[in-house]
Amino acid sequence: MMTGFGLGFGGIGSVFMILFWVAVIAGIVWLVWSIDGTNTQLSMQTQSSANTPEILDRRYANSELTYEQHEAIKQDLQ
Repeated sequence: MMTGFGLGFGGIGSVFMILFWVAVIAGIVWLVWSIDGTNTQLSMQTQSSANTPEILDRRYANSELTYEQHEAIKQDLQ
């Protein structure tokens, strides 16, 4: 006997509802990621416009380069 408290199209209705919410959440994540990616590209453009010696000094200050690497690159740039 049908009481009106079913799952719509049976189990298929539940699957479509789950797929709908997964698509909505994926869309929101993609939107946030694309906005963040735009900001990353802008910051990379700003960073690339800096002078090479400044970038070299900043990388050495952040311990990304050893003293020997820093001096070798500095020699190559001169």
